Amino acid sequence: MITLGISDRAGRRVVLHEVDDENWRAVADVAPLAEQCRYVPALAARYLLLSLREGIWHSLAVCADDSVVGHIMWGRDEDGSYWLGGMLIDGTEQGKGVGRAAVRTLMEWLAQRQDCRELRLSYHPDNAVAARLYASVGFQPTDIASGDEVVASLSVLDGQPKDLNAPSR
Repeated sequence: MITLGISDRAGRRVVLHEVDDENWRAVADVAPLAEQCRYVPALAARYLLLSLREGIWHSLAVCADDSVVGHIMWGRDEDGSYWLGGMLIDGTEQGKGVGRAAVRTLMEWLAQRQDCRELRLSYHPDNAVAARLYASVGFQPTDIASGDEVVASLSVLDGQPKDLNAPSR
């Protein structure tokens, strides 16, 4: 379990758990709002399969208190950068700060790895909600693209994401 004491706006503690025999079905059933399906899969099950079949990504269950409310995954690129990917918060749980808490938790956990110098992620350029969320925790768009997505990065200094404690924008 990855826990850093970050809460959502309802005061629920948001933690990240390995996907296991107890929670995989709940994670697989996580579904975004209908209007988000142009940016993310209709169910988190696709992300779970990527983690299982490709061996690059590591899926985590996003839990608010004891309930699975989302999915997020991480991976490491051959250049040494760590990537956040595949975040999907259930439509019924959105707007409560769960996504932001999950991203911050994963950011801080990855930044504590001795070899972590940079965090990266990508999002569709039309996904304004994702762009605002990632900018609010310090990610800056780069000139690099990943397919049709914008790549954003954040430097890690002394085991901390550079802007982790900066106020929300």
